[in-house]
Amino acid sequence: QVQLVESGGGLVQPGGSLRLSCAASGSIFRINVMGWYRQAPGKQRELVATTTLSDRTNYADSVKGRFTISRENAKNAVYLQMNSLKPEDTAVYFCNANANVFTWDVPRNFWGQGTQVTVSS
Repeated sequence: QVQLVESGGGLVQPGGSLRLSCAASGSIFRINVMGWYRQAPGKQRELVATTTLSDRTNYADSVKGRFTISRENAKNAVYLQMNSLKPEDTAVYFCNANANVFTWDVPRNFWGQGTQVTVSS
């Protein structure tokens, strides 16, 4: 199985920055897509950003120009640099990996436990 561990959340003032990190470990043949999702209180989980093996990226409209996703394949790691943070960015941020555990299986989604990001003055 694949385990994902996030780090880097915390409390930041509006306009500030945070960098989230996520490292995958375990039995992994290939991680196809890695990404970040978030869930605010009372809301559904939503996509923030994703990146593929070939470094194609996709961002939610609400974070374009402020957040940057990057990936380090050799470490099975993904990062999210968050700048110009707003109160509406407050949420639990989850790391996601779409991965093949074996050479013969179908890709499955794996999730981290989440890290809290709070933007408040």
